[in-house]
Amino acid sequence: MDIKSTKTLADVYYFQLNNHPRKDAFTQKENNKWTSLSSKEFTDKSVKLSLGLIDLGIAKGDRIAVISNNRTEWHLTDLAIQQIGAINVPIYSNINPEDYTYIINDCGARMIFISDEDILKKILSVKSLLTTVEYIFTYNLIEGAKHYSELLSSSQETDKVETLRKAVSEDDLATLIYTSGTTGNPKGVMLTHKNLITNVIASSHRLPMGDDLKALSFLPLCHVFERMLDYLYIFKSVSIYYAESIDTIGDDLKEVKPQFFATVPRLLEKVYDKIVNKGAELTGLKKRLFFWALELGLEYDPIIDKGFWYNFQLSLANKIIFSKWREALGGNIIAIVSGGAALQPRLARVFSSANIPVLEGYGLTETSPVIGVNSLSPGGRMIGTIGKPLENLEVKIAEDGEIIVKGPSVMKGYYNLPELTAEVIDADGYFHTGDIGEIVSGGFLKITDRKKEIFKTSGGKYIAPQVMENRFKESRFIEQIMVIGEGEKHAAALIQPDFVFLEAWCVRKNIPYESSEKIIENQIVIDRIQREIDTLNTNFANYEQIKKFELVPNQWAVNTGELTPTLKLKRKFIKTKFQPLFDKIYRNN
Repeated sequence: MDIKSTKTLADVYYFQLNNHPRKDAFTQKENNKWTSLSSKEFTDKSVKLSLGLIDLGIAKGDRIAVISNNRTEWHLTDLAIQQIGAINVPIYSNINPEDYTYIINDCGARMIFISDEDILKKILSVKSLLTTVEYIFTYNLIEGAKHYSELLSSSQETDKVETLRKAVSEDDLATLIYTSGTTGNPKGVMLTHKNLITNVIASSHRLPMGDDLKALSFLPLCHVFERMLDYLYIFKSVSIYYAESIDTIGDDLKEVKPQFFATVPRLLEKVYDKIVNKGAELTGLKKRLFFWALELGLEYDPIIDKGFWYNFQLSLANKIIFSKWREALGGNIIAIVSGGAALQPRLARVFSSANIPVLEGYGLTETSPVIGVNSLSPGGRMIGTIGKPLENLEVKIAEDGEIIVKGPSVMKGYYNLPELTAEVIDADGYFHTGDIGEIVSGGFLKITDRKKEIFKTSGGKYIAPQVMENRFKESRFIEQIMVIGEGEKHAAALIQPDFVFLEAWCVRKNIPYESSEKIIENQIVIDRIQREIDTLNTNFANYEQIKKFELVPNQWAVNTGELTPTLKLKRKFIKTKFQPLFDKIYRNN
């Protein structure tokens, strides 16, 4: 099988098997031990699972929901579904039962694969409302539940699966991915095999590859970003290792020693903050050396040669300081891919200066997802941008500044929502991203904000909140921030402090820390955060600057409603929840 014959998602798995099979194609921890399936073992097992699905009457076009953490079984199920022409509907594992009900009924799923008991309990709590579900299977052994191994057929009719696989067209629907959305019900994005395959192939040269490489996977596979990267790894015969959980990533990196992993900016911010906090705890010469190296890193720019003296100092910093950072990430990192939200340029600078290149990319579920991504090739990286658009896409900036995209990876449409599809894909076939951006020097694409989130003050000045929020989150005191002020005299903000850092700071300053509710009322803390705001305000025009702020006592999270599963702010929800604070800023003068 060659690259030209790779037309469907199932073909990607067989491309690895036939061209560069791996002994550790998929690896995860079982009973505290890393356990692998080879390319051959994996594809053979997938055929058995496909035959089991066929025995249940699953046919081409049937929808199958998968609600699971990242694991080998996720991809095993994916291939089993894809090679018989069915449709994989991956769903987040951390949403509420009402959203499960809506998504499963909207797509008409006939069966559900579930990873663990907690998810099973949520599904069973709404089972009577699921009108199309006939079967539920689990990956973990759960008493009273059907284990997926019961589906593994012993039939020798493997040619039946091969016949069905060859009958799948690149234009057939491969998956329905429900976008989390910041308002309203999730929308089912229809992606064909061609959508995803063309994106994989067009992105493949942006990530350096080679023999015997490993990737650690921990971002949710139900999100198109990690899923597409997994397909890319499979296509390029990079072994995939699944982290046990978000909490074990640090240990997993040291054990696996991967060359690649993908992350979202928030996780990278936490890694950076943890490193800086440790540096702050040092004393004497060690502390001075740490912050000397950090300052050098913050000046780094891959496209500007800063001369002999800077390069010499940076080389020294890499030997005595940054080498420890690389060891903490396993010591073998070739590149980290960042997506899902805007990356603070300082993070790209400092990690890249430490020979831990962070390649920022951009895209949407609707574009399968990559529109542009930085690369390590000469002239392929500009910090503060999302790289150059993929060569197989037409990317334009509309008159109002919106980024519009046309090409083979643009979705088929929203499931059961033709009117909404027509709103985002125009008559010329361009998908309207909703993001504002510009093409800068060298053909790099820069995102400035979300079109619908830009607001105007009562003085007629436009404010782009995401740009400001990204900059203000550089403060170690601020974990989340929402800039407000639409129709008001000035910009303001609701701030969720980084309570872990704040508690440690209070200990150092001998300030009693009883609870998050009480500490945000402490005037010393308020004054300290005000100093952070005053400093960061200098990066913005006077009309953009935050004139007032209020601190919130709880951590914003997915399960409490402030964040989407992809960690974006639910602005309408936050404003409603904290309306009294909004009124305190603008009404109680």
